[in-house]
Amino acid sequence: MNLYAMLGQREGKPLRVLLIGAGKFGSMYLAQARVTPGIHLVAIADLQPARAAEALERTGWPRERYAAKSLSEALARGTTWITDDSLGALAAEGVEIVIDATGSPVAGIRHALACCRHGKHIVMVNVEADALAGPLLARRARQAGVVYSLAYGDQPALICEMVDWARAAGFEVVAAGKGTKYLPGYHQSTPDTVWRHYGFTPEQVAAGDFNAKMFNSFLDGTKSAIEMASVANATGLAPAPGGLTFPPCGVDDLPRVLRPRDAGGQLHHAGQVEVISSLERDGRPVFRDLRWGVYVAFAAKAGAGRDYVERCFREYGMVTDDSGRYAAIYKPNHLIGLELGISVASVGLRGEPTGAPMSWFGGGSGSWIADVVATAKRDLAAGEMLDGEGGYAVYGQLMPAADSRTCGGLPIGLAHGVRLKRSVAAGTAVGWADVDIDGESEAVRFRREMETSFGTTSAA
Repeated sequence: MNLYAMLGQREGKPLRVLLIGAGKFGSMYLAQARVTPGIHLVAIADLQPARAAEALERTGWPRERYAAKSLSEALARGTTWITDDSLGALAAEGVEIVIDATGSPVAGIRHALACCRHGKHIVMVNVEADALAGPLLARRARQAGVVYSLAYGDQPALICEMVDWARAAGFEVVAAGKGTKYLPGYHQSTPDTVWRHYGFTPEQVAAGDFNAKMFNSFLDGTKSAIEMASVANATGLAPAPGGLTFPPCGVDDLPRVLRPRDAGGQLHHAGQVEVISSLERDGRPVFRDLRWGVYVAFAAKAGAGRDYVERCFREYGMVTDDSGRYAAIYKPNHLIGLELGISVASVGLRGEPTGAPMSWFGGGSGSWIADVVATAKRDLAAGEMLDGEGGYAVYGQLMPAADSRTCGGLPIGLAHGVRLKRSVAAGTAVGWADVDIDGESEAVRFRREMETSFGTTSAA
């Protein structure tokens, strides 16, 4: 609660930050970084430096603030340097905190490992990389004495915060997750069909800066699966054996729907990650939906004081289920990159992540809880090329890590640019054995190391 005061105390010696990736999330952070005390954005690395310059201009930066010709000039003058060399900027002395906002799981692993080598803290906006190999990346960061953190403003970190609040207050966490727009047929959505599901006209798409694959990953369930895998691995909450079920649910029904089945709800077990839908199964909108928000459902722990706690729920106006035992709180929105400064401040000033894999396990050896496996959207033939997240061929399905290991599932983060060796039926998980893949690539080797070095846990 004192981050702003602590930032103010760093005005003469600001936190020195490198941003990698100047897309939408990065641009939203840029809009806030210039006006936040105690922060010096020393460099932006992007494969297209012109895009970084456009992002700075678009978010209100005066041209002279990002005219530095080198990192040393930026450090000396308090300005910002733009480069296309992310690894070079990351390795430079003077950078303390690195933000990976690339969205590429392969790049995310590369940058996180480089941060470990060079002693830099890493804020992983790149949830794709975290879902692919976050538990091992976080372990490597701890061994290197640096902080690995999820990105505040993105839903996984906000959910982790709510889970931490509930546990620290003494409650039992029954479920945690977010809202989204979902119907079962969306799993088959492709970049060609995505816009009609959003209700965008061809004219709107042509006039805007819309990425069809990115929007499709939100719609076909992949992004939800990736984000819930990150939450599971950070909190110890586990997915249901069949993955996400996306029950329709408004904010007033959270305690009723998000309780175990044996208590009248729709959860497989207490201590579950789940995403709720803003649409009823017939397509009608859910009343008071949580499409943009996050939630935690909780209960008083069993024991002598439970009746008293449940009475307090009633006395202080908590919405509960009909038994009075289950309650929930929610946050209706998330501000994405506009809130990212909370992670930068927490990491740089307190040495604390805003959510991180295995944080629930007290910094021990930990376990790998959840995974996201590439699953066929349609019948796929041998010889076809997979096009990854949000594409035409596969979507990401959340499953317990133990089940992923048993079936030899190919993680969605590595299902791009690889060719099938044999056909895969629609709705079937794609396996490592089904594809030709470069086993010597850094990302593949790192992921395989995680699979062999981590235990798996399928229940909270």
